[in-house]
Amino acid sequence: MDILLLVIGFIFMFIGILGSFLPVLPGPPLSWVGLLLLYSTSAIPINWTFLGITLAIALIAVALDYIIPALGTKKFGGTRVGVIGTTLGLVVALIFPIFGPFGIIIWPFIGALVGELLNKADKKTATKAAFGSFLGFLTGTFLKFMVAIVYLGLFISKAWEYKSVLFPFFD
Repeated sequence: MDILLLVIGFIFMFIGILGSFLPVLPGPPLSWVGLLLLYSTSAIPINWTFLGITLAIALIAVALDYIIPALGTKKFGGTRVGVIGTTLGLVVALIFPIFGPFGIIIWPFIGALVGELLNKADKKTATKAAFGSFLGFLTGTFLKFMVAIVYLGLFISKAWEYKSVLFPFFD
């Protein structure tokens, strides 16, 4: 049973990393579920303080992911339409990888710019607002990605620490 929990937890870790980029998946909370599954094994002693702190960090990261783009947009004179355009641009980048790995950067900016142009007539203001929305999006995504990567590192280090208990047949 421990091996099954370990494998499912590891899968949640990678889904959490993907969720850092995909707007439909809450990345850090999914990574946290991976940590919870690891600590649910009989080999690793449960640490409620650690799990509570990591859960709080995951939830704060998700909340900030909604707040940061709005602040970036507001700071640069943008609107909610620009934030929606950024998200739609990200979806386009994931579905149609036309620009390869640069698409994840280019499409959200284009989406924000189109959203702002639909909402405002001035190109200069729309470009500035799109940049703010895009910058906020990148910051939130980077924050979620870093939390998910740190959780993966914690997962691997704890599994490695208890490897002889988790995998007694390898001793």
